[in-house]
Amino acid sequence: MEKFTPLVARIFLSAIFLKAGIDKVLDPASTQQYMESKGLPFAGLLLIPTIIVLLVGGLSVLLGFKARLGAWLLIGFLIPATLIFHTDFSAPGQDIQFFKNLGLMGGLLMITCFGAGSFSFDQGNRLFNNVP
Repeated sequence: MEKFTPLVARIFLSAIFLKAGIDKVLDPASTQQYMESKGLPFAGLLLIPTIIVLLVGGLSVLLGFKARLGAWLLIGFLIPATLIFHTDFSAPGQDIQFFKNLGLMGGLLMITCFGAGSFSFDQGNRLFNNVP
């Protein structure tokens, strides 16, 4: 079971980023409007790299391909996103969103430190070593 844990963790961790990226692709106008409501200048231009970071970083973590780099990319996204969008603790649910993002950063930091683990492209030809 221990050999599968990193894979399951990567699936769970990447799901939120992949869903967020897909949602932004499917409804960019709402996302841009929300970004503008928070006072972000050039929201339309920032939306494109946001989508790219979410999808590329999410896939990197999910597949375990350059997972450390993908995790750093997502952490680099989460820090400003958390500070810009989730620090109004008087608004309902923003405290949970803030701490959720801290938890995501914690999981991503584990990947930056320990790598993608078993069943990942980063493991290369050792992908199925010791599997009966």
